Amino acid sequence: MTLLSSLLHLTNFRNPFLRTLIPSVSAAFAIQTAVAIPSILAQSERFYDLSGSLTYLSVTALSLYLPTLRARASLAGGIKPAWPSLLDALKGGAGAGANALNWRQVVLSTAVAVWATRLGSYLFQRVLSDGKDSRFDEIKKSPPKFLVAFMAQATWVSLCLMPVLAINSIPHAALATLPLLKTTDVLGLLLFLGGLSFEVAADRQKDGWVQEKKRKEHDEDFLTRGLWSKSRHPNYFGESTLWTGIATVAGGILVGNVGQVGMGLAGTNYGRILGLGMAAVSPAFVTFLLLKVSGVPMSEKKYDERYGNRKDYQEWKKNTPMFIPKL
Repeated sequence: MTLLSSLLHLTNFRNPFLRTLIPSVSAAFAIQTAVAIPSILAQSERFYDLSGSLTYLSVTALSLYLPTLRARASLAGGIKPAWPSLLDALKGGAGAGANALNWRQVVLSTAVAVWATRLGSYLFQRVLSDGKDSRFDEIKKSPPKFLVAFMAQATWVSLCLMPVLAINSIPHAALATLPLLKTTDVLGLLLFLGGLSFEVAADRQKDGWVQEKKRKEHDEDFLTRGLWSKSRHPNYFGESTLWTGIATVAGGILVGNVGQVGMGLAGTNYGRILGLGMAAVSPAFVTFLLLKVSGVPMSEKKYDERYGNRKDYQEWKKNTPMFIPKL
C-alpha cells in the first residue's frame, strides 16, 4: 500500500464532509512542518512568508480535488472518473458527475489564489530586498520558538481558509440543489473585490511614496496622502473586508439547508451555529490579528515612538481614523 493510499484510507471518514475538511487542514500543518525543519537548521526566515502563501494555494487545491483523487484511487483497474473542469463549473455544468464543482467553490478558491499569490510575492520580494525580516531576529535563534512560528502560520492558514475549505468539502450532490445566485453571493463578492482593491491601492500608494522618498522627491516621514488620509491603516481595512466577503458567500450556504445537509448536520440544534462559526472565524481571526496582535499595534507603536512628539503627526492621528476609513 502506497503512502497516498494509506493516507486516503486513514482519512476515509463516514461523513463525506470530514473526508475533505480534515485532510485539508492536516495538510497545512504538514507543509509548514516540512518547511520549518530546514529553516530551523539554517536559522533562516527567508521562506517563511512564501511558504505561507504556497500553503494557502496547496491546501485550497487539495480541498477542490480530493474527492476526485479519492474516487480515482479506489478504482485500481476500472475506468477512473474524470477530473472536474473549472470552466464547466463556471458554466454551471456537471461534466465530472458526482465529483463536479460548483461555481462558488471555483470562485472562492480563485479569490484565495489571487490574494495569496499577490501577498506571497510581495512579502518574498521584500525579504529578499531587505535581506532579513526583523520579526525573526531573536525567534530564529531558538528552534522551539521558530517551530511555534511555523505552527502559528499553519493555524492562520487553516482558520482563514475555513469558509472556503468548508464549502469545498460539501458534496456536489448537495451544492447542485442551490439556486444559481443568492443575495449573499452578490454581497460577498462585492465585499471581496472592494476589499482587495482597497488593499492593493493602499499598498501601491505606500510603495510609490517610498520610491519617491528614495528619489528625494519629498522629505515626508510618514504617508498622509491618498487612502492614507482616510485611514491610518487602509491596507489592513482592505484585508479584513476581503475576508469578510469570502465569509459572506460561504456563510450564506453553510447556515442554510444545503449546507446543513452537506455537513451531515441536518436536523441538529447546533448545525446552523456551527456553520455560521466556520464562516465567521476567518474575518474574526484576521481582524483580531490586525487590530490586537501583529498589525495595527506594532505599526502604531513604531510611529508613536518616532514621531509622537511632533504636532503634524498628532494632527494626522487625531483627524484620521485608525481602521475604518472616513468618508
